[in-house]
Amino acid sequence: MQQPNILFIFPDQWRSDAMGCAGHPVVRTPYIDYLAANGIRYTNAYTPVPTCIGTRASLATGMNQSKHGRLGYKDGVDWTYEHTMMRELRDGGYQTMLTGKTHFHPARTMCGFEKMSLYSGLTEPGFESDYHTWLREKSGGLVRDTCLEMSSNSWVVKPWTESESLHPNTWTTDATIELIQKRDPLRPFFMQVGYHRPHPPLDPPIEWLRRLDNVDLPEVPIGDWADENDRPVTDPHSYDYGRLPAQVLDDVRRAYFAQIMHLDDQIGRLLNHCRRNGLMKNTWIVFMSDHGELLGDHHMWRKVVPWEGSASVPLVMMPPLYGEYKDAVGKVDDRCLTHADIMPTFLKLAGIDIPECVDGQDILGDHHHEFIHGEHAPHWQYVTDGKEKFAWQSTTGKQWFFDLTNDPQELHNAIDDADKQDRVKLWQQRLIDTLATRPQDGLVKEGQLVTGSQTPAVREFLLKK
Repeated sequence: MQQPNILFIFPDQWRSDAMGCAGHPVVRTPYIDYLAANGIRYTNAYTPVPTCIGTRASLATGMNQSKHGRLGYKDGVDWTYEHTMMRELRDGGYQTMLTGKTHFHPARTMCGFEKMSLYSGLTEPGFESDYHTWLREKSGGLVRDTCLEMSSNSWVVKPWTESESLHPNTWTTDATIELIQKRDPLRPFFMQVGYHRPHPPLDPPIEWLRRLDNVDLPEVPIGDWADENDRPVTDPHSYDYGRLPAQVLDDVRRAYFAQIMHLDDQIGRLLNHCRRNGLMKNTWIVFMSDHGELLGDHHMWRKVVPWEGSASVPLVMMPPLYGEYKDAVGKVDDRCLTHADIMPTFLKLAGIDIPECVDGQDILGDHHHEFIHGEHAPHWQYVTDGKEKFAWQSTTGKQWFFDLTNDPQELHNAIDDADKQDRVKLWQQRLIDTLATRPQDGLVKEGQLVTGSQTPAVREFLLKK
């Protein structure tokens, strides 16, 4: 069997609904739509830990969050996993390459990649990412990355007014094309493209932002349970809860959507390179993000929480053109899945044995998760199959239940609805059963959820040197 190439496009903080093929009324993504029209779009993919690090650990190891040990967000913890997707692919004959963001620690940790061209907005002593070295040399130090000039979690819009050729999105695309061009032609390649945007800072090239100047935006969903979040936003540097003035909120959303449209255009450049160089016949092209962006939904921002804008992610897989998976063309798959499923899927495609430690499943097979369990330290827990969702805040004991089939924007918390009590109890028990396997966390006692309990951001074994 000839091992296929795998081009894995993995942007940061891209909402699952922000694609033309998902029916978004404003965002235009012709190249993502092309992948979906010629492949499989998965509509119920969820992050196990709705921030960067924990999700990326599940992606890299194929393990659930409790096993890989990253239950929340904590920088500065070394990545020392024995089995990673990249290492298994490399040892199975692949040339493994990465461009853009990793969020590994230390920053130059390879984790099985053979070549890297790094973008990172994080700072470590003595470290400068490859993009920032290139930008400083290219511009004589006159152009600075927005990510280093303001908070990378800010809602403030600062359009990129320099040449589009200098933008981080464009550089990541250029670096990807260069590595593919210089690859070993006698080995299949695995290329992970880690675009940092649409994660803030909100700095789309100004010409892309102008395309949305006069476009009417859809209404922001505000749940009947979200009143306590309705307070003015006062901090321009970081944000979690709060309400922006209507015009400011519109500006923020336009900038985020413009980021995505610019990124789609860059993805189009990658696809065009593959097409022109005959790679489409033996390359799987996969698009997925690590988590979403709330973007004002329910008066909330960023990620972390279990709501759809934060926890639901896009996933599209396009097989090699004219290959054995031609029956997958245009398919929409509503099975629930998560990032731990990507490693076994890629290894199966490559004909490489899957390590016993892997929890995920090959999503191209007939496997089916009954539900996905997600969480974020110290206090968020949720379970969902994409059709219903139960969420619990362990510190306060608050609970939510959503009928996502009839209420996809989570406008009504049905936790106390008389006609939903059987479903609430079912989903509550699923969470209890899951957490009962982790007695060290103290989240369940005598078959009940324990109000006031918390989880650590990382398991203790990760902190041992």
